[in-house]
Amino acid sequence: MRKFTTRELTLAAFVAALYAVMSYFGNVFGLTFGGIQCRFAETLCVLPFFFPCTVYGLFVGCLITNLMSTVGPLDIVFGSMATLLAAMWTARMPNRSLAPLPPVICNGVIVGAMIAWYEVGFTGTFLPVFALNALWVALGEAVVVFLLGGLLLKKVPQSEYLRQFIPEKRQK
Repeated sequence: MRKFTTRELTLAAFVAALYAVMSYFGNVFGLTFGGIQCRFAETLCVLPFFFPCTVYGLFVGCLITNLMSTVGPLDIVFGSMATLLAAMWTARMPNRSLAPLPPVICNGVIVGAMIAWYEVGFTGTFLPVFALNALWVALGEAVVVFLLGGLLLKKVPQSEYLRQFIPEKRQK
C-alpha cells in the first residue's frame, strides 16, 4: 500500500467532511435517504477521476452520512461500500465522460437491493421491488453525477490552482 502525502490526506479529509455536510443539509429536504433520493453529495463521486486519494474521503463521508440512515446497519455497511466501490472504479475510468457512470451503476444495484431487502426481504416480490428501487436510486444518482458531477468534471481542470495536482493525462 502506498503512503499518502499530507496534501492527499488533507484533500481526502476535506472531501469526507464536505460529503457529510452536503448530505446532512440534503436530509433537511428529505433528499438524502429512501428509494427516491437525490443525494447532492454524490456530485463529489467524480473527484477520484482527477484525485484518486479522494476515494477514501468519499467512503468516510458516506459512512458518516449513513449513520443517520433510516435503514440502519444495512445502509451503514452496504451503502458505504457502494460509494467506496464506485469511487475506486471512477478513479480507473479511461476518460472523463465515463467518470459519472460507476456511481450510477453501483448505487443503483447495491442500494436498490438493500432497500428492496429492507422492504420485503427475500420473498417472491423481491425482484420487482429491487428493479423499481434500483431504477429510482440510479435515476436520482444519474441526475446528480451527470449534471452536477459533469459540471465539476469540466470546471476542476480549468482551475489554475487545482490543475497542478491533476495528472497530465487527466487534464485533457
